[in-house]
Amino acid sequence: MKRKATLKDVARLAKVSAVTVSNVLNGRQNVSEATRARVMNAVKRTNYSVNLAAKGLASGHTNTLGVLIPDIATQYMGEIIWGISQEARAANIEMLISTALDVKRERNQLYFLENITDGIILVLPHNDDDNLQLSMSGKPTVMVDHRGSTIKLPSVDIDNYAGGRMATEYLLSLGHECIGFISGFFEASEGRLRGYIEALVNSGISFDKNLVVAGDFYQPSGFRATNELLALAKPPTAIFAANDLMAFGALEAIKEHGLRVPQDISVIGFDDIPMASQVFPPLTTIRQPLAEMGRAAVRMVLAKLRGVEPPTNRITLATELVERASTRAWRNRSGSKEEVVINKTSLDIKQRKKDIVLR
Repeated sequence: MKRKATLKDVARLAKVSAVTVSNVLNGRQNVSEATRARVMNAVKRTNYSVNLAAKGLASGHTNTLGVLIPDIATQYMGEIIWGISQEARAANIEMLISTALDVKRERNQLYFLENITDGIILVLPHNDDDNLQLSMSGKPTVMVDHRGSTIKLPSVDIDNYAGGRMATEYLLSLGHECIGFISGFFEASEGRLRGYIEALVNSGISFDKNLVVAGDFYQPSGFRATNELLALAKPPTAIFAANDLMAFGALEAIKEHGLRVPQDISVIGFDDIPMASQVFPPLTTIRQPLAEMGRAAVRMVLAKLRGVEPPTNRITLATELVERASTRAWRNRSGSKEEVVINKTSLDIKQRKKDIVLR
């Protein structure tokens, strides 16, 4: 197996010292153009690549941002990473992504990233704040979409409570009074559930715990939870899923029951991942500014690297309602809003025909 070229190999081929090679690679100006060209030619011929870990240990700076995520399997995660990469590219910073599916792996990856990066972004961290702070050695660290109940490290989040209330109030405005809720886990889902409950109570509707079914933010749990809701003696006329993936599962379950969305039951999600506009019917949802969350986290890390303390340690971004075809007004005893419009249109057509005959 061919040995990987070292700094000394480059220096030997270019007939200069290792210090001179280092000066050239680090862009220092105390090297002649002829020497610089000779070193870069040797780098090309040896296929030498800079060892970021070694460089970081030597200088304390790698111009690299570490990003630790639970997994890369969802569009939710992809949108946040896209925002991080955009901001990092604009700042001419490299990005190193690592995954951690559990608490132990997360702690190990944190130690690893601390040694080879200048700052770290934690997306949906498993550990709580206390454990995270014990794991950190002082590198600028920002969390995105924190799962814990306390927040001490700098973080970027959205207002989950306001988003949950917005979704529920929208369904109520369509005439739905029996609304199911599919929860996820951790703080994000709790905030959305609180918004759901408060919207109901403020509308004079009693909270029914039987209409809340636990999910886990993945599509199969949305399918299972919807089956439970549809099996109730009085099934809901609308379902609010705490994220889009579970809403997709709800759409599947409803179709398997021979029901139609939104004619028989409305569905609303949360996140507005790209697939939300591509399913059938296109999903009404609460949009999280996922890419902007990633960009904001990078800006916070960069500010701390420059010694600038932001005015707040927590950035909370707003959500917005995106109305699509998976929701509609509910039928009530006096007829649905749509039926009223149809009846009025029929009368108008009959009146026009009558006017024509009279002429």
